[in-house]
Amino acid sequence: MNHRRETEIKLVVSNLRALRRRLGEVGFHVVRPRHFESNVLYDFPDLRFWRSRSLLRLRQAGREWLLTFKSTPFGSRTYKTRREMETRIEDGSVLAGILERLGLCPAFQYEKYRTVFALGKRRPENVEGLAELRETPIGNYLELEGPAAWIDRVASRLGYSQDHYLTASYASLYREKCEERGEPPTNMVFARRKS
Repeated sequence: MNHRRETEIKLVVSNLRALRRRLGEVGFHVVRPRHFESNVLYDFPDLRFWRSRSLLRLRQAGREWLLTFKSTPFGSRTYKTRREMETRIEDGSVLAGILERLGLCPAFQYEKYRTVFALGKRRPENVEGLAELRETPIGNYLELEGPAAWIDRVASRLGYSQDHYLTASYASLYREKCEERGEPPTNMVFARRKS
């Protein structure tokens, strides 16, 4: 199990090709190629995780399953910083059944394609921070995760300032987008995957 303190921000990406080119110019390289992820957030019927801005997430990426708990954010409003505990799971469908028997239920599902970048040629576990390109049904985002000074330095080199930083969750961004479109929120999934 992995226990760590996570600091991150999101940046809106309007041009994927230009951003990929700029990441290369700055010195980033791909450490995990583009892949599809399906995420389900679990909560109790009283939505205690949602109300406290914490989350329990079951993620599937190919054959890999991960269970993640993220605590309520603390500290600065500029960055989202919180404790994260994460562990690999052998069979996510069995774990989903266990969570439901414990009184939790699927509260929100979201999908994305993720590409992970790091500076230099070191392995991801040996770098100061990571840049993760997230292609979602509501738009594209670059997440920068690392120490606040590293985030500021990299964002600046990519042409962003703190005014561009987002700390909202994907669930919140999705609900805002649905409100703008006048649509009722459901799950943030790609159209071809809706059931």
